Amino acid sequence: MDVKFRECNPFDIWIWLRFETVPAPMERQYIEEVFDSWFLLGKLGGFNAENLQVQEAGVDLNYISYDGDRGAESLMALMHNMGEVEYQGVWARCWFDLGTSDTFALDVLINAFDRLSREYVVIEELIVGGQNEDWVGDRDRHEPDFVDYN
Repeated sequence: MDVKFRECNPFDIWIWLRFETVPAPMERQYIEEVFDSWFLLGKLGGFNAENLQVQEAGVDLNYISYDGDRGAESLMALMHNMGEVEYQGVWARCWFDLGTSDTFALDVLINAFDRLSREYVVIEELIVGGQNEDWVGDRDRHEPDFVDYN
């Protein structure tokens, strides 16, 4: 899976996927579950680089001391919004407002799609940001269909 970055505004960003073939309904479900799960973690503040205590502990996690208040003391790192996943031929896209979540969230998403591509549905290319000339009849970039999580 090739990964490319284009212009990136974290408050207005499209994530594009190009598949080997048109994804089947079950493959679409996998794609949507990855996006939904990633967004839910982001909305709950899971991508907060100021509170990576386990990562900072290194490889020996035996009896590490975890400070439960450290996360509350750090700045909030929350994703704000997500659009609907849209499909067109071998392409899919989803719009996000990443809010104040930290950029390692994108590494997590790329890692998840890389594994999904190896195991379930071949993703030839993942593009973060920018526009896509291959998307026919593109609507206004700033008005995606939103997912209502309330």
